[in-house]
Amino acid sequence: METETHSPKTIGGYIPLELSKGELYYPDLIALNTGRNALEYVLRIKKYTTIYLPYYTCEVLLEPLRKLNIPYHFYHIDEDLDPVIDFEIGERCCLLYTNYFGLKTETVKKLAKEIKNLIIDNAQAFFSKPVNNCDTFYSCRKFFGVPDGAYLNISTTLGLNLKQDQSTDRFAHLIKSIDINIEEGYADYIENNMQLCNNEIKKMSVLTKTILSSINYDKCADIRRKNFAYLDEHLGQENILRLNFSGEDVPMVYPLLVEDPSVKQQLINQKIFVATYWPNVYEWAHVDSYEYFLAKHLVSLPIDHRYGIADMKIIVKALKPLI
Repeated sequence: METETHSPKTIGGYIPLELSKGELYYPDLIALNTGRNALEYVLRIKKYTTIYLPYYTCEVLLEPLRKLNIPYHFYHIDEDLDPVIDFEIGERCCLLYTNYFGLKTETVKKLAKEIKNLIIDNAQAFFSKPVNNCDTFYSCRKFFGVPDGAYLNISTTLGLNLKQDQSTDRFAHLIKSIDINIEEGYADYIENNMQLCNNEIKKMSVLTKTILSSINYDKCADIRRKNFAYLDEHLGQENILRLNFSGEDVPMVYPLLVEDPSVKQQLINQKIFVATYWPNVYEWAHVDSYEYFLAKHLVSLPIDHRYGIADMKIIVKALKPLI
């Protein structure tokens, strides 16, 4: 097992930042610095010779593949966001599937029974517990206000003496979001994203782990479910995307798929910020593909624990004239 070393405890001095002391959501998983490094961890230990990954995913997943010189092939997804597996997965090959928006756990369970070498990307599904027979990784900052951090569920470990990450230089956007506003911290957020590129695999920083230990996870999950349910009740009829939302799911966003690609920008103009998942898909996928349509037309509505039903009403009111 990897062991953590700390400097001798300091007694006295100034009062540090106060955070409530609670429990980590995944205390038994391997705590690392980034999701892409968690994928690299899997690839290093399993020594796969080829990986299949969806056209519809984030480009940062290519970083460990290029670092390890592992050949990769893209596959398509259907209109239910399920993989179209019209190819044979070799003995030393693996398939990566993304649990899209935290709504595809049933597909994950099905694939785990059918595919031997399966890697699950739960970056958008923090609350979806690992499923047996597949390696699973998580990205903490997609769900919580942390500068970095990832979890990995894998059957065996590398046994490396990993260095511990330090996050103090990647914290400015989070501080500005509190002290000023989200917009003022956006440039720092982009800079933070760049700093996370091409890093070595490290253990999760003490700062990130401390913040993650202070979170009321049950409350966060409950708020997400309620916000999602409200948006689906009021926007579901206009949503092209077929959503199978179970009571156990804790979604990352409400994915609203519409015909008009200008809806995203019109919301942003009203200070309702929606991300594009993912801009790199425009380069990877054919313009007539379903993946291209998703990247261009899907509106990812925020439903996280910062917001309540009153905020969801604002979103619905802004959207109704547009769709």
